[in-house]
Formats: sequence, structure tokens, C-alpha cells
Amino acid sequence: MNKSIYSQPANLEKAKELGLLEEEYEKIIEMLGRKPNFTELSIYSVMWSEHCSYKNSIKWLKTLPRKGKHLLAEAGDENAGLVDLGEGLACAFKIESHNHPSALEPYQGAATGVGGINRDIFTMGARPIAQLNSLRFGNPRLERTKWLMKGVVKGIGDYGNAFGVPVVGGEVFFDDCYTTNPLVNAMSVGVVKKGNTISAISYGKGNPVFIVGSSTGKDGIHGATFASEDISEASADKIPAVQVGDPFQEKLLLEATLEVIKTGAVVGMQDMGAAGITCSTSEMSAKGSHGMNICLDRVPMRQKGMRPFEILLSESQERMLVVAKKGREAEVKAVFEKWDLHCVRIGEVTEGDILRYYFNGELVAEVPAGSLVLGGGAPVYERQYREPSCFRQKDAFSIDQVQIPDDLPSVARYLLGVPNIASKRWVIDQYDSMVGTKNMAVNNPADAGVVNLKGTKKALALTVDCNPRYVYADPEVGAAIAVSESARNIVCSGGEPLAITNCLNFGNPYNPEVYWQFVGAIKGMSKACNALNTPVTGGNVSFYNQASTSGKTEPVFPTPVIGMLGVMKDKQLMTGIGFQNEGDLIYLIGRSRNDINSSEYLYNYHGIKLSPPPYFDLNEECRLQQAIRKLIEKRVLCSAHDVSDGGLFVGLFESAKVRLLGFRVHTDQTVRKDAFLFGESQSRVVVSVKPGNEEKLAEVLAQAETGFSLLGEVCGDQAIIDEESYGSVAGLNALYESVIPAMMGEHAAGWARKDANDNNCHA
Repeated sequence: MNKSIYSQPANLEKAKELGLLEEEYEKIIEMLGRKPNFTELSIYSVMWSEHCSYKNSIKWLKTLPRKGKHLLAEAGDENAGLVDLGEGLACAFKIESHNHPSALEPYQGAATGVGGINRDIFTMGARPIAQLNSLRFGNPRLERTKWLMKGVVKGIGDYGNAFGVPVVGGEVFFDDCYTTNPLVNAMSVGVVKKGNTISAISYGKGNPVFIVGSSTGKDGIHGATFASEDISEASADKIPAVQVGDPFQEKLLLEATLEVIKTGAVVGMQDMGAAGITCSTSEMSAKGSHGMNICLDRVPMRQKGMRPFEILLSESQERMLVVAKKGREAEVKAVFEKWDLHCVRIGEVTEGDILRYYFNGELVAEVPAGSLVLGGGAPVYERQYREPSCFRQKDAFSIDQVQIPDDLPSVARYLLGVPNIASKRWVIDQYDSMVGTKNMAVNNPADAGVVNLKGTKKALALTVDCNPRYVYADPEVGAAIAVSESARNIVCSGGEPLAITNCLNFGNPYNPEVYWQFVGAIKGMSKACNALNTPVTGGNVSFYNQASTSGKTEPVFPTPVIGMLGVMKDKQLMTGIGFQNEGDLIYLIGRSRNDINSSEYLYNYHGIKLSPPPYFDLNEECRLQQAIRKLIEKRVLCSAHDVSDGGLFVGLFESAKVRLLGFRVHTDQTVRKDAFLFGESQSRVVVSVKPGNEEKLAEVLAQAETGFSLLGEVCGDQAIIDEESYGSVAGLNALYESVIPAMMGEHAAGWARKDANDNNCHA
């Protein structure tokens, strides 16, 4: 390397400032055979950050089940998972986090999270047809929470609506632990004809390398490093690490990308997400066992005076790297020029493994591509872990400590007013859920999002799920429940679960108690995925989700969000949650228990923050799902809705409110009434059937060795339990719908949270 300001060696102190460990700095020197300069050190700092390298998680991620008969690509092979849908179609899907950017600048943080995950899908050649999201916010009374929620929801809505892909599902959860560090997880789903996908790879000496899309600016520099550190009081100074999105530019990029793939002139392409040009050049080169010569001064820039490391690390949005076939450059340029997008040749593919970056004719960095990436030279660590000292305290809880309230109808109304249970229409109405006319669940809500595959008999069933309270109570059981509930929602909608993507949100991996939560969650996820035949196609790990304020650090609840893909073989099998007709019989499939563990009822109404997870048996869950699938295939069920947050009463109400049909049911006298109505023990589904179908129901459930009980019938407009009215369904629905708007200051308050002692313990 020629002597210049760019070749001056960078010392250990500078490496530490960039987030590298001392042993990592020494490893870089060993691999290069010399000390790195600042630009090279910057390259390693982002590529070896947790966000890009998974250095603290990959050991355990590799233990997840990653093979299955429907998979067309194994986890990590491509930008997103790829699943065979049959009939010549494949589905690309993935979920990722944008937590740290959203904590500082919620609108752009959430918007660019949506943009980035969609690019991962269409860069593979798939057209995005559906989006989902999983959002976690803090204390709903705080102005900061409201500010974050308004910004995040508007960011998702504005970007997704302009881009033209419907939001078909999601979840919103509140807890004090997310007050400083919210979680914003975005999932995108696309469809492509089998054989028409393109890989994120580079090969072929002399093949040209293009940067396409938007100009490059200083936004998002060191964004990957920022995502790999704690949120603190100093984090506000890092707002430049938050990217800025342009959904209209992304729409053009989508159409241009899908068109250029059809030319056959493209070798490979990759989205420029975390670490920007650095990541796409290194990962594509390493995958194809080739190198690149890149001229950074040719990159279209929207700011003057950008230095080489800034160009390399910029995470400006709506950009991609394209490697074309030599001699076919004109075809590629013509497509992007048609869509009025930059398409600039910035380099070429070389033999060997070396990435050489030039600036104004001067070599500013020279590194082996393989040394930067996961599976190559990126470090892999096995972190220590230990059970939190307070973990066993949960086992001291007994249901006998809790007295059954005298006025259960008031408890039921209280729960409908808890923000975690209350209607999220305030959120949903800001999203365009009907663009593209493929969303089948707009007027017939189901447990999963259902997306029509036009021209076929099939539909997709999609969901995101995780109850972090269960995972906090027991990471292994809680993560297994998250997988199982995702699958249960797809099954109740009429689909067959195929595969999952995951977004694993945890605190600092160097904290042994946090890492114990992570390891436990991986183990639980593995067990459930193996049992339900839903392999993992990939996803995202987001560590460092915690707040450091006034010298005290508190991690968020461990939150392994599961995004699951299912297929409905015949869209006529779609089953909604809503009761259909007066006189239909209501059954509970599965068994209720004297169990209120980790329920909204126990946590919020009684203020008991620490208890075991609800009852769960994986074998029982598998039998239940097989039974529900068979009942739907035999057209026995009019509706199906799983019992989850808030328990049986909330499930009954949610089925009733769809058509404002009332119900008359009776409780099980062998189970405590509060546990029967508000407990959240797993593997239970509320169904309705037409009179005359009782024998068919009983026959299928007997064969599946799954218990069931007759609860009552659909009738009138009241919610009647044991001959006592809990109110009209319309009146309960008015309360249910008022809570979030009231919280956001749009009309009179509808929720008064009980004061309670906080017995929570954080790892």
C-alpha cells in the first residue's frame, strides 16, 4: 500500500473506540500481516460487530433445526429464507429488528426497518406481498412511550403505505422494561417463481460491479456498531447513525430490480443494509470466493467531502450492489435508467480473495474478504452463562396466594381495558392493509394473516408471536410456547405451518444471566420447531437491548419473536375467529386448569409480577393442532380462535365482537372460576359448530386423544357466564376499542391500571 494519510497505522486505542476488543485487534494484525489503517479498522469494526457477525450467538444459532422438506435454501445461505409453496412458487420471508434507531428517532428508525427488510426480499427476486410487525413499548402512561409509539407507527405506516405492501398481521405489547429501549421488529414476505431467484454472490474475473439506487450520504455511519451497544444517556448524540428512508425511491428500486433479473445479465446482487458497501462487497465476494477492486470516488454522493471510511460505512437507504456479466453492462444500465435510478459502475470482480478499495486513484484499504465475514475470519465466542439468582423465586408462587375476586364481571371489563389486550385498531388503521387486494382477513379476521395467492387454490397464513413475560419466567418454556402459539394461530386459520424466521431480542450477551436467557430460548425454540416440523430459515439477533441510566443497567424481557409461514392448501378452508350464527354450539378444545401463572390477570390485576409460565405440554400441543387441522379439513368448524392473552373470557369476547353476537356459557366447576376465565394455560382453542356436527367433532377429537368440553351456545347480544351478564358485546367492544385512543390522548380515558407492588426481578 502506498504511503499516504490513509496508510497510517491505527493503534489499539482507536480500535477500542470503534468497539473492537484487544484480542480482535491482535487478530486483525495477524491476518493482515501488519497494523491496519483507520479505514481498514473501521471496516473490521462494523463487520465484526454483533449486528453483522453474530459472534456471540452463532454457536447456539447453529443448533437450531435448519433442514426441512419445504426449504429451498438453508438458514444463512441467502438474504432471506426460501420455502417451496408448490405449483412452481416459492416464498421468501424474513424478520429483522430496528430497535436502537427507533429508540432515538422512532419515525425514521421504524421506516427504514421496513425498507430494509423489504429489500432483503426483492433483492432475491421475490415481490413483497405482505408485511407484519412486532412492537414493544414501555409504560403506556409515560409521554416518552406515547412519543415513541406515535413515531414508530407513523414510520411503518408512511413507508409501507407508500411502498404499496399491506400489513396483514402483528402485535403490540407494553411493559415498563421497554420504556427506554423499545423493540421494533419488521417482517416481509414475498413470492417468486421457483428458479427465478438470484443469489447474493460475486464471481467471474472482470465482471463489472454497480451501485444502484439512491445517492450515498453520511446517514447511518457506524449504524451496525451502534446497534451492538447499550442505549445510554449519551446515545442521543448518535442520531446520525440512524438512516433516512425514501419509500418512493424504494418502489422504483423494486420494479427495476425485478426487471433487471429477467434480463439474465445479473450474476448476483445484495441490499446495502447494515455496514453498507462494506457488507455487500465483502459478503458477496466471500460467498463467491473472489475479490473486488472498488473505486469509492465513483459512488454517487449527496454530500461533499465524504471520506473513504464514511462512503464504505454509510447505511444510506435504497441502495444495492449488483454484479453483472461482462459485456452486458448496457442491458443493466438501461433498466435502471428507465426507472430514473443511479446505476454506476464502481469496480470489477478479481481473482483471489482480496478486496481493494481506492479513492481518487489511491489504495485506501486492502483486506481479504473471507477475513470479514461470518464463517470466515469473523470471531466466534462461547460466552459464559448462569441462571439468574432470582429465577427460582418464581416457583414460590402458588395460586392459593390469590383470592378469587367477588365481582368477576368487573375483572373481565378491567382486562379488556389493559393495553396489552385492548384493541390495536388505533395502530392498524394507520397501515394500509388492503393495497394489492390479496389480504383475505380484512372482513373475516383470523388468528393469522391470510394472503391470497392469486391464480392458485392456495393462500399464505402468516403470524408473528411472542409473549416475553412467559420467556422471562422460563426462557426454554416461553420460547417453545412462542413457536407453538405461532403454529396454533396458523392452524386455527386453516393453514399448515411450514417454517419460521426469528428475531431474537435480548440484553447484553456479556452478562451471564442475559446469555442464560438466550441459550434457554434457543433450546426451547429447537424443541418446538422439531416437534412441529417448522425449521428455522434465518432471522436476526439483536443484543444490547437494555437501558443504562444513572449507573444502573436493566435489560428488556428476553423477547424471541417468531415469524411463521404457513400455507393454506385450499383457500376455501380459511377459518375466521368470529362466531357465525345464533344457535351455534361453542366448545373448548383442550383442557382448562387451575393455572393463572404469568397471565395478564395475575400480572396486572393482582400485581404479582413473578410466577412460572403457564401450563404447557409440547406433546399435548401437537395433538391439539393435528385435531384442529382435521376438523377444518372435514368442514366441521364455523370458527376457531386460540386461547392466549387474557384467557378464555377474552377469547370468547374476541369471537363474539366480530358480528356482535352474544354467548351463553358455563364454567367448569372443577376449576377455579378466575383460572377458568382468565388463566392462560396453553393448548386450548375456542370453536363454534353448527348443531348436528357434535358427533363429527367428538369422533375427530377422540382419535386425536384431545379433550374437549361444551361451553354453551351463540345467542343474543350479551356475554352471559353462569347465567350472569358480563355486559353487552357492543358495550364491551366500546370499552375495548377506546383504550389505545384514550392512552394517546384522543378521547376520555378507558383504562385505570391498578397500583400494585412490583415483585419483578430482572437478570
